[in-house]
Amino acid sequence: MSHTVREKSKLLARVRRIQGQTAALGRALEAEKGCGEILHQIAAIRGAINGLMTEVIEDHVQFHVADPTLGERERRDGAAELIDVIRTYVK
Repeated sequence: MSHTVREKSKLLARVRRIQGQTAALGRALEAEKGCGEILHQIAAIRGAINGLMTEVIEDHVQFHVADPTLGERERRDGAAELIDVIRTYVK
């Protein structure tokens, strides 16, 4: 079982909060709120996304890289997958 399946409800709760934040951002833009308020909402969304990403990365490392019960090839594959994701994320 994948770690994302085990943590499904917690991850989905985070996603729902992010959806609420993005909906609030859309409403603020529609209402022509000030740029300061818009920037704060964008920063909050970015923080929430970063928190979600951090949580999934931590679990990935624990279950696909650092787990001593894994074989060497599985650990290398887990590390390579993580490196690819991080490269994409920081672009």
